[in-house]
Amino acid sequence: MGARSSHAAVIPDADGIRRETGFSQASLLRLHHRFRALDGNNKGYLSRTDLQQIGALAVNPLGDRIIDSFFPDGNQRVDFSGFVRILAHFRPVEEEDPAMRDPKQPEPLNSRMNKLRFAFQLYDLDRDGKISRHEMLQVLRLMVGVQVTEEQLESIADRTVQEADEDGDGAVSFLEFTKSLEKMNVEQKMSIRILK
Repeated sequence: MGARSSHAAVIPDADGIRRETGFSQASLLRLHHRFRALDGNNKGYLSRTDLQQIGALAVNPLGDRIIDSFFPDGNQRVDFSGFVRILAHFRPVEEEDPAMRDPKQPEPLNSRMNKLRFAFQLYDLDRDGKISRHEMLQVLRLMVGVQVTEEQLESIADRTVQEADEDGDGAVSFLEFTKSLEKMNVEQKMSIRILK
């Protein structure tokens, strides 16, 4: 019984979390260590303030939206399993034969479709299942700041929505969003190498 097994015992339902997220035991231990470091007061959960300590999120224009994803349904706390579930979306996709995957098992959190769902919800602020021109404009403002005029931003938002909007309702549904990103390597762009 080395140090690894004693650390794994500290993580509640470590085997279940590993099965659900696909993280290795070593990765899960690293994430648990990071979780405990962010939870400076040993509360057993993280708040928005705790997550704002992560430097990469502080400089990311979508950092606040990413932090929001840790708190669905207005919750103000995220426990370790919730923390890991969100991070699993950023775990690199491993090459495997789709025929080998058990169809009775849920789709992995880091699958292309789940990565796209995660990205979609960063844009769909009102959670109505569509990205409106207004929501697209808000994201563009966050991403480019003052480097582009308001008129240019509006033009980009209009063009983006218009190109993806196949049914002509003036908004982008999840299906339209996935089709518009068909050629993009979402698996690579939404992966953090250290999360293997």
